[in-house]
Amino acid sequence: MALLPLPPCSPCHRRAAPLPAPTVASARHRRGSLRLAAAGACSGPTAARKPRPTAADRRRCECFDLHRRLVPYAEAYCWQKSIVERRKRLIDSGEDHSDTLIALQHPPVYTLGTDSKEEYLHFDKEDAPFEVHRINRGGEVTYHGPGQLVMYPIMNLRYHKEDLHWYFRSLEEVIIRALKSAFSITAARVEGLTGVWVGDRKVAAIGIHGSRMIVYHGLALNITTDLAPFRMIDPCGIKDRGVGSIKEILQRVSDAEEIDDASLMDIVYDSMIKEFAELFQLSLDFSPGCSFQ
Repeated sequence: MALLPLPPCSPCHRRAAPLPAPTVASARHRRGSLRLAAAGACSGPTAARKPRPTAADRRRCECFDLHRRLVPYAEAYCWQKSIVERRKRLIDSGEDHSDTLIALQHPPVYTLGTDSKEEYLHFDKEDAPFEVHRINRGGEVTYHGPGQLVMYPIMNLRYHKEDLHWYFRSLEEVIIRALKSAFSITAARVEGLTGVWVGDRKVAAIGIHGSRMIVYHGLALNITTDLAPFRMIDPCGIKDRGVGSIKEILQRVSDAEEIDDASLMDIVYDSMIKEFAELFQLSLDFSPGCSFQ
């Protein structure tokens, strides 16, 4: 399969493959027992938190919750760009009053950043195992697939902090806090590299693009992801470190309670959006808008 050009960003087709519903009544009820089971093996100090602002102080963030759905990459990319263009028009008219967060999963796909090197692909791009797209984010090649939580914040940094380095570190902090809160897993940064790591394995990748201080693209966190497709690339151009998943990490804890994949995804999603809203001091407004149904 050759490197595929992305389609023009006309209105997105709203379709996605539904994922199986959780087999438990509520994944939230399982969070406490999982945290206790994982404690000790992965525990560590918790980052200091800022005092919570009142709801009136928080900037609104429209949130599209598709975290159980597979949305084709090209359609999600188109959707992001249409939101960015709308946001620019609102800025020009003085009516930009909110940020946006999209949470979803993708069918298997490789994406390359604007200047990504094809030497990091271990296959002929004319005969690729999955779709391959070159897009306008920074960074090298990565893989997206089922079981990976992808979050696309579309944010106007003028209302936060006009500093891309700060924004990268903030997205990393959301992931670090979420894994600590949900499972007592100690995740960390690696100096000189972008993303989040547990030990020597990278569990989350981050890539963004900015225009007029509006940032989009975002983060991808491996939860129950099949890691085999990562072996077909040098993820993010890194040759000497591995890739991991949350499920894999929890399975190393001998007394960890078993949990089905869909419920594990729900638990991580709940923790991620909570920490995202807290760190960026946002009020999440869940929208039925472009739901890909």
